[in-house]
Amino acid sequence: MTENVFEKRGAGSEGQSEPVGSPASAAHVRASRTHSDPDWPALRHAAIAAAGSAYAPYSRLNVGAAALCDDGRVVTGCNVENASYGLGMCAECTMAGQLRLTGGGRFTAVACRSGTGDLLMPCGRCRQVLYEFGGPDCLLDTPRGILPLSEVLPDAFGPEDLPA
Repeated sequence: MTENVFEKRGAGSEGQSEPVGSPASAAHVRASRTHSDPDWPALRHAAIAAAGSAYAPYSRLNVGAAALCDDGRVVTGCNVENASYGLGMCAECTMAGQLRLTGGGRFTAVACRSGTGDLLMPCGRCRQVLYEFGGPDCLLDTPRGILPLSEVLPDAFGPEDLPA
């Protein structure tokens, strides 16, 4: 049986579908009040919408990530699984690709959500990716509230750690 990769997947979403590029997609979201005061509800909504495009036939956990960029645009990503489990891509990694594809810049605020809206924390690898493209002051929506990445990934490895 061929799977429809455009169907929404995840716990409790069997049979529901949301086509990629629907009006709810994050491409239509502007989540910026200011860089120091992002519109967190809009950013969370964009992450949930991005989770609707996830390809998660193995874990059935749709994940979406949304980031406010330093120029005011919002970029999103979703998880993309693979039968060879180690080759799967997390939502934060595909979001970093979107950042580069749409003009570059820096992340200033990030929200990660499941397809059902549950807050999800980035894994260690993804925290490092967020650090690369957002730095220590990038804000992250966490169970403890909004925190700078420096508190979520202390003593991060960065460009300054490489030999000159």
